[in-house]
Amino acid sequence: MHCVRCGLCCQETEMLLSESDIGRIERIGYDAKRFVRIDKTSYAKLRNTQKHCVFYNPAKKECLIYDKRPEGCRIYPVVFDYSTGIAVDETCSERNSVSYQEQAETGLQVKSLLARIDKEAQKRARKKSRKA
Repeated sequence: MHCVRCGLCCQETEMLLSESDIGRIERIGYDAKRFVRIDKTSYAKLRNTQKHCVFYNPAKKECLIYDKRPEGCRIYPVVFDYSTGIAVDETCSERNSVSYQEQAETGLQVKSLLARIDKEAQKRARKKSRKA
């Protein structure tokens, strides 16, 4: 995939975060409270500020944590679409640069990541229900 750093994928992101994503970003000095929001279904997601990811610098069109960015950002624009399954995100301007082979191989990573994130959200939800 060829990225042109347009930043469209960083706008109003709903990027899911795994516990390993959160830990990796914390280890470089960021407080999780600054970049993580837990939605009502117990999924961890990247926060947005001014309608873009908290780590996106729109003036420079760059990610402030590019080398440590979440796994979902690394495998984008291959995503899971609930109606079609593994797909290339239509909003990505470079979607046509993703080969079918890349989509298939990356799709396995997407499925693995989502399975891990689902388990982590379920664990978070159980913990939350025990506190209630």
